[in-house]
Amino acid sequence: MSESEESRDERYEDVDTSHLDDVADGCGCTEIWEHTSEREDEAADESDEE
Repeated sequence: MSESEESRDERYEDVDTSHLDDVADGCGCTEIWEHTSEREDEAADESDEE
């Protein structure tokens, strides 16, 4: 890799991925979609209770 090329980690180091912290490494897009959908459902339920 030349000096002008960034590694993948360097390119995305400022991207917030905390919403994926509970997702297992190596899972596929379906598992990620299910995880994020569950989080959205939980957030909606909490806002309905207020």
